[in-house]
Amino acid sequence: MPAAVLGTVVFVGAASLGGCSGDDSSGGEAGADDEVRTVQPGAPGEDARELSDEEAAAVGAPEHTPTDTEFVQGMIAHHQQALAMAALVAERTDRTDLPVLAERITVAQEAEIELLEQWLTDRGEPVPDDAAHEHAQHEALPGMAAAEDLAQLELATGAPFDRRFLELMIAHHQGALAMVEGLYAAGGGLEPAVDGIARGVEADQTIEITRMQELLATLP
Repeated sequence: MPAAVLGTVVFVGAASLGGCSGDDSSGGEAGADDEVRTVQPGAPGEDARELSDEEAAAVGAPEHTPTDTEFVQGMIAHHQQALAMAALVAERTDRTDLPVLAERITVAQEAEIELLEQWLTDRGEPVPDDAAHEHAQHEALPGMAAAEDLAQLELATGAPFDRRFLELMIAHHQGALAMVEGLYAAGGGLEPAVDGIARGVEADQTIEITRMQELLATLP
């Protein structure tokens, strides 16, 4: 997520670069006149840039943008569908490992939904309701299962259910990764809190995708 580095500045004391000199006659006051430079890291492939005093004074933590808000609202809807699919597992599988996975998904995404909703509330942005999740968002977001897929999943049991659940959930998690990528590609994710949320989603979903691919490979 290269864009996230642009809002970060590094303060560098010039004297620290030169080490300690044995002939410093001013003792502990030597650092008083040292120049402090403010350096802003560049994007990948670009050099860092030293900021003027005026630019450094104006630098602050980036505020959230409409792109950030859209990402957070969409991720709530995305997580809600994952919870709905995970809730089907216990009564439809004969395996012991799949319910463990479903519980992990449930716990992780319920916690993330709380975080996402709090992020919106703290910034005065609307929190989507369940109706919006179900109707407006499902078809538009990457990786979301279609209504027909969910209906078929509800009717399946045993090995056919296991396979279809894993296939749909893998695609669903990959869709979440695409949403994170889209956030940064659109210039979002500079606000530290939403950047942290996006990175957390990416880390959790990547781990779970690997686990589900391993389980899928064990199916007959």
